Amino acid sequence: MKPVFADDAAIEYAANLLRQGRLVAFPTETVYGLGADASKPDAVRRIFQAKGRPADHPLIVHIPSVDCLNDWALTVPDAAYQLAARFWPGPLAMILNKKSEVPLVVTGGQNTVGLRMPDHPVALRLLHAFGSGIAAPSANRFCRISPTQAVHVAEELGDAVDLILDGGACQVGVESTIVDLSGNRPKLLRPGQITRRGIEAVLQTELMIGFPQSNQSTMRAPGMMAVHYAPVTAAVLCATGQLPEMVQEMTAHDKKIGILALSRDARIASIESSLIRVIRMPGQAEDYAQTLYTSLRELDSLQLDMILVEQPPETEAWRAINDRLCKATSVFQPLFGLLT
Repeated sequence: MKPVFADDAAIEYAANLLRQGRLVAFPTETVYGLGADASKPDAVRRIFQAKGRPADHPLIVHIPSVDCLNDWALTVPDAAYQLAARFWPGPLAMILNKKSEVPLVVTGGQNTVGLRMPDHPVALRLLHAFGSGIAAPSANRFCRISPTQAVHVAEELGDAVDLILDGGACQVGVESTIVDLSGNRPKLLRPGQITRRGIEAVLQTELMIGFPQSNQSTMRAPGMMAVHYAPVTAAVLCATGQLPEMVQEMTAHDKKIGILALSRDARIASIESSLIRVIRMPGQAEDYAQTLYTSLRELDSLQLDMILVEQPPETEAWRAINDRLCKATSVFQPLFGLLT
């Protein structure tokens, strides 16, 4: 499937495909989404088939305006309107109790639904042309690296998608923040560009923090699995000081490795060779996030034995990036375990 430039004619064609129950990949500010008419269970099931995604994993419904919250949510708390006023359109999804008519296939069998108004001109034009909610997880194979360019969608899904709208590279580069507003207290389920502190400043209350579920009674939301966003190549997250030692040990065993380097450590800057491919990542969190998945994909395409990722700072600004990296990699382990 070749991506199509997202002009007015392509967007209208895409809206018509969605009305027919077919799949359309489209850009958002975070990552490319694989969209279907959220009101049609059969269409939504095609998303799960195309991605190889388990049926109990809920999807986020993208909507064209704040007014549409009432089309999907049983009740809309004041907190939702406050967050929407501050952050929508933008990379924030809110979990609310769903109306009975919202298909359970969209919500993974749960009585809650995730809603978001994306901040991308193509996504918004498509939503307005379509006139209703579009269920859209990331347009990639389940648990693999999220796509931030149209070509990534084509590489991942091919003809499993009926149309790919090309709206350029995504500006945020990591998935939306998810906050659960369905209970008595707001809970952060997935970090993103919109930070915990930013949400707390709007709501004037402390957020609870959600973790990957350990049983069926726990809220399920996109991106909460322990392993996600992962390259096919084995990847390891390690501290700056560990990198030279690991590189030396692995190249001694003729292992081909790729490195996502963050620091400007001279020892790291000088180690690129025929066995080593180094990508030097931006030093600012927002710039790093924008290039993260593209860089991982580049290394994943090189038939390497290992990808080493230098640990970013563990601060609030880097929380979303560290969340994605921890799920995409293994933590550092003894070298003998990596080389067997």
